[in-house]
Parts: sequence; structure tokens; C-alpha cells
Amino acid sequence: MDIEQTVAVITGAGSGIGRALAEAFAVAGARVVAADLDAESAEQTAAQIRSGGGQALAVRADAGVTADIEALTTTEFGPVDIYVANAGIIGAPGLGTDEDWDHILDVNLRSHVRAAQVIVPQWLSRGGGYFVSVASAAGLLSQIGAAGYAVTKHAAVGFAEWLAITYGDDGVGVSCVCPLGVDTPLLDAVRASADPDSAAGAASIVQSGDVISAEDVAAATVDAVRSDRFLVLPHAQVLDMYRHKGSDYDRWIAGMRRYQRSLRAGR
Repeated sequence: MDIEQTVAVITGAGSGIGRALAEAFAVAGARVVAADLDAESAEQTAAQIRSGGGQALAVRADAGVTADIEALTTTEFGPVDIYVANAGIIGAPGLGTDEDWDHILDVNLRSHVRAAQVIVPQWLSRGGGYFVSVASAAGLLSQIGAAGYAVTKHAAVGFAEWLAITYGDDGVGVSCVCPLGVDTPLLDAVRASADPDSAAGAASIVQSGDVISAEDVAAATVDAVRSDRFLVLPHAQVLDMYRHKGSDYDRWIAGMRRYQRSLRAGR
């Protein structure tokens, strides 16, 4: 896809991967709508883009609320060409409560579904568009310590696959971004948690591979959109891990149990 002169919406653009994505799409020539629940952070992202000569505006939006998604598609920049569903949370450790599940499902999964419900019909009438789902390597593998995160990221990958299969012949491109550890406020929060499940989860993230920058993820994502590539793996080793999992599921689960025991023992 030619990104030059497109309109790109980035949710969760106030910090971390979202901010890096907003900046990368702006450098690639897109007019960026930086959306975040924190209006001040969204404006900081937009202002940083404008200071570098790019075009950006900030919108305070809840990525899981349909009315807010609709507002993101009707800004002064005009119709949206690229929608990046990036907003996400780690959620509660362990099994969590019903309220925890409702919250993480809304943010990590339903925000993608609701965005597609709003914008895919527009793209079908216009002849195309591009949906980017920022998921996680946890959506291909799993996440020690946090059931909600592991499950919603699997679901986000599954929904992105369904979009690509169902609408690919209609001009709708889809990329699904699945990094391991990324140096973001989200990872910092997990590392700082005193909860033992969260501590094990944080250790599993940082031990699985290099903790890369948000800018590295953004660069890989922009390249994938340009080449219309579905699976975006900023950590190349994730593909080998995924193949290992699929080749012998029982062996992989047994290995993950051993790994979890070692993490809980502090090794």
C-alpha cells in the first residue's frame, strides 16, 4: 500500500508502541489521527509529529466505544485509509474476576471488532483500506501469569486472520503485529508489579528475547503495510517458537510448565 497522503488512525497513540506508530506513519507521508484515552498524551504525540513537519491531530477517544470510533473516522482529515488498532492493556494477573475479563475483552478484542464494524463497510464502498491489529507474540504462543492477556491476544490474532480471509479479495489489507518484549510503559508496569504471577510473566517476557524499542516495532509495521504482509514479527525467533509449538503441542505445554516452575522458583 502506498502510505503517502493516506489518513491513518492510531489508537493508544499517547505513548509506547502507539506513539512510535503514529510517528512512523507520519514520516511515511500519512496524515495521522493520534487517538488516546489520555487527551494530553495524544496531543503530545500530535504536536511532536507537527514539529517534525508532519500532519497530525489529536483526538481523545476510548478505542472500545463505537461512538468514539465513529468520531475517529470523521475528522477534518477526511475518510480513514489505515486503521491501527493498537490500544491494549495487560489486565489482571491470574484468572481475574468477571469485571477484569469484561475490561480486557473490551480493550484488547472488542475494540478491534467494533472498529471493523464501523470502518470495513466504508472501505468496501470505497474500494479498499488497511487494518492493522497490534496483538502480541502471546497471541501465537501464550503469556505466563495473565490469562486475560493470553486469551485476548489469541483472539485478536484470530479476528485479524478472519478479516484477512473474508475481505482480502475486496481490497481490505490486514497486518497482525506480534512482538515479544518491547520497551514501553506497559512492560514497565508489569515489571514493577509485586504480584507473583505478574513477576513470572515479566520475567518470561524479558528472558524470551531482546527487549526492543517501540520504534523497531513501528518500522516493521510500516514495512508490512507497504508490502501487504499479514504476520509482522519484530522478533524473528517467534516464528521458530510458533513452529515448535505446533509441531508437538503436548511437548510444548510440558516445556512451558517447566519454564513456569523455574520462574516461580526465581531461576
